[in-house]
Amino acid sequence: MINLTNYTTEATTLLSSLIGIPSISREEEAVANFLQNYIEESGIMTGRSGNNIWCISPNFDLNKPTILLNSHIDTVKPVSGWRKHPFTAKTEDGKIYGLGSNDAGASVVSLFQAYRYLSATEQAYNLIFLASCEEEVSGKNGIESVLPQLPPIALGIVGEPTEMHPAIAEKGLMVLDVQAHGKAGHAARNEGDNAIYKVLQDVQWFRDFQFEKTSSMLGPVKMSVTQINAGTQHNVIPDLCTFVVDIRSNECYSNEELYQEICSHVQSEVKARSFRLNSSHISADHPVVRRAVSMGRTPFGSPTLSDQALMKFPSLKMGPGNSSRSHTADEFILISEIEEAIRMYIELLDGLKI
Repeated sequence: MINLTNYTTEATTLLSSLIGIPSISREEEAVANFLQNYIEESGIMTGRSGNNIWCISPNFDLNKPTILLNSHIDTVKPVSGWRKHPFTAKTEDGKIYGLGSNDAGASVVSLFQAYRYLSATEQAYNLIFLASCEEEVSGKNGIESVLPQLPPIALGIVGEPTEMHPAIAEKGLMVLDVQAHGKAGHAARNEGDNAIYKVLQDVQWFRDFQFEKTSSMLGPVKMSVTQINAGTQHNVIPDLCTFVVDIRSNECYSNEELYQEICSHVQSEVKARSFRLNSSHISADHPVVRRAVSMGRTPFGSPTLSDQALMKFPSLKMGPGNSSRSHTADEFILISEIEEAIRMYIELLDGLKI
């Protein structure tokens, strides 16, 4: 049985320090500096690219597969409604309050402690711990910029708040900018060509259309019109109407496939902001999933996006905390959840063969 007391104490102490350093997405330099110094002071060599920090287990062997332990150091901006200070860690009734405590500081510190334990023992794999940046904004200076600099990865464990159940599938994201052009005219006379009326049929199509393929883990593709804008004043017929569509894809389609299908149905001009963030999944028969199930964990499909979308290798999302606490006022993590996470990460990976 692993004595987790020291690991948990170190993890919670580190988490309190990380909370105290504001690390809004694209503003992570200070927290990256701190974390790099912390890791190196513990005797572990680090690599760094931008505000991404990683370490590679000793005696790295290219003949072994490599497992990546990853979570992110950035946070969203604090929302209104905080009664506690978002950048001051406060421990109360077994909880640590602070911005990023749940999403995803607890995963960062728990994965690092699991890395320390596992990299000190003989395993059938190499291990890399990576604390990445810009996850909350899917930034190109985050994990996407780091993966080409690392050895080939066979499996990724992504730390996000899932109550330590493995998300073995995750919806992707594609955002569309749609626009229709009309002709301006005076609203009092029978003039112009109203651009708003031109988009009505397309907006209804996005609301009602169902893609044929449905995922057993993630359900159908979900499309939502989330923003619409037109007009300059009440008495002018608008000559331009734009709207935004949020699309959450399943693993049955690539974002490019969805885009082509959409363009074949709507009349308005459609532009995708990016095709980068595809759905991800790992086989239920993968050894790491089977190990998680043997530990009493329940695989599920996640509707929320993570850096898994940028991984071209098998990965699962699993970490301490509850997703419903993320991005909320008075965000917190239970100390017991951190202790459980360290234990379960070690149990999941110790002796694993992939």
